Amino acid sequence: MRKQFLFIFLALIVANTSEAQTRSTRIGYIDMEYILENVSDYKEAKSQLDLKATKWKQEIETKKLEINKLKENLKTEKALLTKELIEERETEIKFLENEMLEYQQKQFGVDGNLMHQKAALAKPIQDQVFTAVQDIAEAKNYDFIFDKSSDLTMLFSAKRFDISDQVIRILNRTEKRQQLNKKQLKEQEAKENLENEIDENPAMADRQKALDARKAAREKLVADRKLEQEAKRKEYEDKRNAIAAEKAAKKNGTVSETAKPAEATKTETTAPTIVTPATEPAVNKAEERQKLYEQRKKELEEKKKKILEEREAAKKAKEAETEKSNTTNN
Repeated sequence: MRKQFLFIFLALIVANTSEAQTRSTRIGYIDMEYILENVSDYKEAKSQLDLKATKWKQEIETKKLEINKLKENLKTEKALLTKELIEERETEIKFLENEMLEYQQKQFGVDGNLMHQKAALAKPIQDQVFTAVQDIAEAKNYDFIFDKSSDLTMLFSAKRFDISDQVIRILNRTEKRQQLNKKQLKEQEAKENLENEIDENPAMADRQKALDARKAAREKLVADRKLEQEAKRKEYEDKRNAIAAEKAAKKNGTVSETAKPAEATKTETTAPTIVTPATEPAVNKAEERQKLYEQRKKELEEKKKKILEEREAAKKAKEAETEKSNTTNN
C-alpha cells in the first residue's frame, strides 16, 4: 500500500512537471498530532480517556499483586501440601494470569478499547481538519499538502511550509463565530484577514511580532505608571488625613495619635508634650516664638564655635606634625 502511494505521488509530480515550468509548485504539510493537542474539545475528551486508562492500569496492577501473593503463599506452604492441592493452586494461579492478560489485551491491545476510543475521539476533529485543509489549499493554491504524523516518511520539512497553525486558527474561528454578534463578527473577519496576510508574507509576520512586542512593552509601562500614581495618591491621602487629625486634636485640646513623638515610648521621666490651646492670647504665642528663635540662635552659635575650635585644633596639629618632620630631616 505504501509503495503504491509513493508511485502515485511520483506520477503526479511527473504529470505536473510541464505546469511547474510556468508556475511554481506550492507544497505544505500539517502535523495532525500537534493540531489535536491544541484543540480544546479534543484535549478535554482526551483527559477523560486518560482517567479511564489510569483506572484500567490500576485494576491490572491489583490483579498482579493478588497473583504474586498467591504464588508466595504456595511457595511457603508447598512442603506441607499434597500433590493434588499443589496442582489445584497452580491451576488457579494460571487461570488468574490468563484472565489478567486477556483483560490487559482487551483494554490496551492493538484492537483494544483504548485504541478504539482514541480513534472515535479523533475522528470528528480529523474531519474538521480535512475540511480546513481543503479550504486552505483552494484559497492559497496549494498543490500538495501532507500529514507529517502519517506513515509517509518526511526526511526533512522546512517550518515555513507548515500550515498546522493556520488549520488550528480555522477550527477555533468556527467555534468562536457561534458565540459572536454582528459587530463582533466584523471585527473577527478583519482580524482573520490580517492573520491570512501575515501567513502569506513572512516579512509582515516579523513586523507584526515586533509590533506586538512594542505593544506589550507600552502596556507594561502604562501599568507601572498607574501603580506608581496609585502609590503617590495613597501617600498624599495618608499625609492629608494625618494633618487633619492633628488639627482636630489641637482644636479639641488633645494630642492625636499621629502627632505623638517617638520619645513618648521612653521612660515616664520624659516631659510630656504641651499643646497650647487655640484660645490662649496671642502674646503668649509671640513669646514662645521669640524663645524658640533665641534657642535656635544659641544652638547655631554653639555649633559654629565648636566647628571653629575643631578647625583650630586641626591646624595646630598639622603645624606640630610639620615642625616634627622638619626636625627629623635636619
